[in-house]
Amino acid sequence: MSALLPELIDRITSSGPLSIAEYMQECLLHPTRGYYATRDPFGAGGDFTTAPEISQMYGELIGLCVAQAWLDRGAPKSFTLAEPGPGRGTLMADILRATRSVPGFHAAAKVHLIEASATLRNIQQETLKGYVITWCDAVSDLPQAPLFLIANEFLDALPIRQFIREGAGWRERRVGLDEAGENLRFGAGDSTCIEALKHRLVDTKDGDLIELCAPARAISAEISQRIANSGGLALLVDYGGWHSNGDTFQALKAHAFADPLKEPGDTDLTAHVDFEPLAQEAQHAGILASGLTHQGVFLERLGITQRAQTLAEGLTENALDAHIAAHRRLTHPEEMGTLFKAMALFEKDTPPPPGFNPPGANSL
Repeated sequence: MSALLPELIDRITSSGPLSIAEYMQECLLHPTRGYYATRDPFGAGGDFTTAPEISQMYGELIGLCVAQAWLDRGAPKSFTLAEPGPGRGTLMADILRATRSVPGFHAAAKVHLIEASATLRNIQQETLKGYVITWCDAVSDLPQAPLFLIANEFLDALPIRQFIREGAGWRERRVGLDEAGENLRFGAGDSTCIEALKHRLVDTKDGDLIELCAPARAISAEISQRIANSGGLALLVDYGGWHSNGDTFQALKAHAFADPLKEPGDTDLTAHVDFEPLAQEAQHAGILASGLTHQGVFLERLGITQRAQTLAEGLTENALDAHIAAHRRLTHPEEMGTLFKAMALFEKDTPPPPGFNPPGANSL
């Protein structure tokens, strides 16, 4: 039995079933028994591997993309280089290494990592030894300055709520207890009108499930307003799509899918990102959202194949095989190439960052 399960059972018994968002919040961020508070979940020894952990090429190309966008915007003499949910710090380390030769970039960049886990902050500090890093708890804590933000596999871990259509109303999916009161199970509340889902009555039918992620929308609004006020851009890369429809709530343990209600606090919980409301918040703030682009297409436009060929020149046997496999995993349609999407948020009257289509032109 997971250490968190008895506490969840007590809470549900006393206060009633939890929304999916409340369940995710407890499982992932409980201060002493939450998934991110108690472990390093990344890499071969963890439960999942992110793109920066697969190959240095990913962070290098992202770094050069950001540096070119910085130059395209007049190379502001001081700017915030931020990453929410930076994992082990691998992506930021690769970004900083790749941009070392860009004149003025490091002198102007003030690096901020947005991280709630003390365990991961310690790992990030070790990974980024030699760099001046500021840690903060939320996007709202960032300084008011031109913002260049990279969110890689961050939004998928934010808590979602799920709603099942019933007639002209919606029943919220919840986590409750079985008849014995010993195990978690899914249920649903009473049908009610949901203001945020009124527009979805025209394109759904009874039984359809819609997911809402208020934290992701709020973060997009915060980022977009900062870009509107001070300039800069945001790169958002995650698995997901456009216009939520269907159940994407899932758990991972030891690089395999697991039951999200088993071992709470000991498995990673995520959901696919709906990029549509993120783009809407950008538009509300008066900035632009690029077309949604497959990760594989995005990386090819940035030159990943050429970089892979250069790195391969010094490799043989197992190292070469691993390098070829990493390139395939990042870009191939059957791997991460189409499941993962990229979108940029940026000011009007500035070009989209390298690798992106202009607004309204998807690469899907």
